[in-house]
Amino acid sequence: MNEEKKHRLRRSMLFLSCQRPGLIQDPYVYGPDSLLLDLEDAVAENQKDAARHTLFRALRQIDYRGVERVVRINGLDTPHWREDIRASVAGGCDAIRIAKTESADDVLRVEAAVKAAEREFGRQDTLLMAAVESARGVLNLPDICRASSRLFGVALSGGDYTKDLQTTLSKSGVELAGARQLMVIAARAAGIQCFDTVYPDLEDAEGFRREVENARQMGFDGKSLINPRQIPVVHQVFTPSRKEIAYAQKVVREIEEKRAAGIGVFTVDGKMIDIAFYPGAKRTLALARAAGVYPADGGLD
Repeated sequence: MNEEKKHRLRRSMLFLSCQRPGLIQDPYVYGPDSLLLDLEDAVAENQKDAARHTLFRALRQIDYRGVERVVRINGLDTPHWREDIRASVAGGCDAIRIAKTESADDVLRVEAAVKAAEREFGRQDTLLMAAVESARGVLNLPDICRASSRLFGVALSGGDYTKDLQTTLSKSGVELAGARQLMVIAARAAGIQCFDTVYPDLEDAEGFRREVENARQMGFDGKSLINPRQIPVVHQVFTPSRKEIAYAQKVVREIEEKRAAGIGVFTVDGKMIDIAFYPGAKRTLALARAAGVYPADGGLD
């Protein structure tokens, strides 16, 4: 499996319905990191076949300019998911998003179908991601996150999850707090990425920014989105600032110098630092480089 592809930058994942061909023709112009090409909830039941055909043609004919193409297939409790996978893999999608994932077995069933489609159509390295949408799925997150080497990440679907909890989404997000934290913990333990749920109120810009900032602080890698105008805020929040980059540079440089001199603990800008801070600082610089705000030579404009 291509590890660089598996761990690529995914700050923004923009949902687009495959029922509307015009929506998936040129969404790369908005600059998302990933596209979530939806065959599930955004497609009416009597339009599933047509949407699948639209998806296949788009994957084969459109140059998405390097934007990742993730297909959300229908649930494993429907008659559609196997053909969704065949069309997606035949078209050359980058990844499959598994809707309503509740167990590691769900991931393995999809993985087996993806492998069969890859053999049938001469494809390879199709990645997987799991969408957790129920209390059972949240409780099984540790097993789900370790289910497959193809799994690059997990995402929370807040709407369905809160229905399962018999509550509703609120501005505070208190009803999602436990699921969010468990998702980050399970994903980090498995070495994969994790993505926060969509923010449905497009008119509440202040609330959206606050939720995005909270998601980053909790440890998420990015956020699912329902509208292109949400992308700039997400990218701004999830991209390291110049101050963060400069501090990470200092930490990396000081640790490397002090380690060579046999010094284990020291201070950077008045903060106590030791070797445990090294991976985080390196990750900040790698994220900044992937986002195009930190040059390969390590200098800042």
